[in-house]
Amino acid sequence: MFYSFLRYVVAGLLWLINGHVKAQDKHQLPEGPFVLVAPHRSWLDPVFLALAAWPHRFSFMAKSELFKNPMLRWLLVKVGAFPVDRAHPGPSAIKVPVRALKQENKALMIFPTGSRYSADMKGGAILIAKLAKAPIVPAVYQGPGTFWSLFKRKPAIVRFGSPVDPPKGRLNDEALTAFSDQLQERFTALDRAINPNYKYIPDKKKYLEEKEHGEV
Repeated sequence: MFYSFLRYVVAGLLWLINGHVKAQDKHQLPEGPFVLVAPHRSWLDPVFLALAAWPHRFSFMAKSELFKNPMLRWLLVKVGAFPVDRAHPGPSAIKVPVRALKQENKALMIFPTGSRYSADMKGGAILIAKLAKAPIVPAVYQGPGTFWSLFKRKPAIVRFGSPVDPPKGRLNDEALTAFSDQLQERFTALDRAINPNYKYIPDKKKYLEEKEHGEV
């Protein structure tokens, strides 16, 4: 109930400020549970991805630091987020999303690069999809990256790729690397399908800050 209410509130505010989000190839989204993966470029990524994928509902991974604020923690829990200590992830980082996919029939949104400023793939998304026997759907977001840039009313575009099954067999380093490379190629293809000249330029200062704190 709260997820739906918040979705309409956020969608209405963003429509007033920036206009409608443009969802491309939304028909690619499976009817059942799936793992939506995307490169993390802005704190707006999950907002626009969730709006574009509606009426699919998601659970989210969020860094544990965000849950220290009581009000923010209440909001995150209400929208289906769960904390993950990125420096020292425990078994719950895998068990909680797998349970959500298998028992709660929710989709999972995860950013396998982990950071807004990293291009390195993480194996967590692949392992979760494999254990939950859920397909992986790649997606990309191109558009405003900050709150104030929303007022420029530049297009906010989400493009969904075709689902892909997680690799079969053991998830050794070779298999993870090969599948991560495949996902990166799909991200690149989706970006070029939106805009052949698109190039994401990360904020180097923030990248160094996250790297110092072990978040990259």
